[in-house]
Amino acid sequence: MSTLKFQSQSVATPYFIFALILFTGQIIFGLVMGLQYVVGDFLAGTIPFNVARMVHTNLLIVWLLFGFMGAAYFLVPEESETELYSPKLAIVLFWVFAAAGTLTILGYLLVPYSTLAQITGNEYFPTMGREFLEQPTITKIGIVIVCLGFLFNIGMTILRGRKTVINIVLITGLIGLAVFFLFSFYNPDNIAMDKLFWWFVVHLWVEGVWELIMGAILAFILIKITGVDREIIEKWLYVIIAMALISGLLGTGHHFFWLATPGYWQWIGSVFSALEPLPFFAMVLYAFNMVNNRRREHPNKAATLWALGTAVMAFLGAGVWGFLHTLAPVNFYTHGTQITAAHGHMAFYGAYVMIVLTIISYAMPKLRGVGEASSNKAQVIEMWGFWLMTVAMVFITLFLTGAGILQVWLQRLPESGEALNFMATQDKLSIFYWAREAAGVVFLIGLITYLSNFLVDKKAVK
Repeated sequence: MSTLKFQSQSVATPYFIFALILFTGQIIFGLVMGLQYVVGDFLAGTIPFNVARMVHTNLLIVWLLFGFMGAAYFLVPEESETELYSPKLAIVLFWVFAAAGTLTILGYLLVPYSTLAQITGNEYFPTMGREFLEQPTITKIGIVIVCLGFLFNIGMTILRGRKTVINIVLITGLIGLAVFFLFSFYNPDNIAMDKLFWWFVVHLWVEGVWELIMGAILAFILIKITGVDREIIEKWLYVIIAMALISGLLGTGHHFFWLATPGYWQWIGSVFSALEPLPFFAMVLYAFNMVNNRRREHPNKAATLWALGTAVMAFLGAGVWGFLHTLAPVNFYTHGTQITAAHGHMAFYGAYVMIVLTIISYAMPKLRGVGEASSNKAQVIEMWGFWLMTVAMVFITLFLTGAGILQVWLQRLPESGEALNFMATQDKLSIFYWAREAAGVVFLIGLITYLSNFLVDKKAVK
């Protein structure tokens, strides 16, 4: 028996399943990279480090996009109180996006990158070679087409149904995601200009419009699992997204320290970057306050745990670890060190990985016909997965932070002539890299544990 409020919500299922498959692939390639840090020739002939890195980061972006799209297809009909405008379009776009993503990853793995650029016609419209945006131009065009179809489908659903704050915030974030991705097509020859506009994609995604998507999904989940009045949660949401947008947009300046931009960006970037932890701290207060004042005991304890964990880990990763090295006088020494990697790992996990897993945790029992929540046994397994992955990520972050501090001490701080060179410094960091790899293995065990919860209730699935 289906427990969906609207049948068209079921189109979210393939998006969530494919997202989890890609997530697993991302972690495996992360472990390969981690081992290559300390065993330099590990799989070097088969999967060189630069290829593993491309696959690891591209899988991260793509699986999160699948997660966001699945979340929108699940919550927008329920918020709008109407069926999805075109379920068929959603399924067609899924297969187009899945095929484009799979072929691109296979291209990275099977063809030298220069050859991939040649066979995909990059010489006619050069967009390749930029970190996170290594996709061939034809893939980028495919992503734009998928995004336009997706936004049309979601937008028409909202227009013909109930308009809520959650829907409006979500579609605003999704439109921003699509618009800022267009800067990936602008690839100027000047390296400073290139990086300036590159950050228009990367920063304005993860520290701008993605935060709107995250806030909307979290608000939807909190309404469902707590029973707190929608008006109260929506007021919190307005405050959080206002702070996130103001601090996030101007906080882009902390990337401009290195691009020959005017000196005032040191002040703008430092001041507004220092404010960026505030919306995440507000999110912690918001989530715990809503759960403490809940009017119902929702049977899905795992989804509640994911929602609270998202708020805490996003604050730590994006807020605290972001602030640690965002001020210009500090960033002068830490820029491009393992401290950056520490911040990136915990921020992506806390803010975006966990919010996608939160909506999957809430939605999948309904999508699979199990009911409001999985069985107690399945939820216990899922919560074990939560704790293993989250604690592992905390240790990954701490080990990378330790490596970054030592890297700054050995490589950046000593007077000229006394500092170690890059490779000599890396040798000194190997203990941290081994520890990070061990924590990564625990994370993979946690992910496998999390995925295994779906097997417990499979007999109940129709």
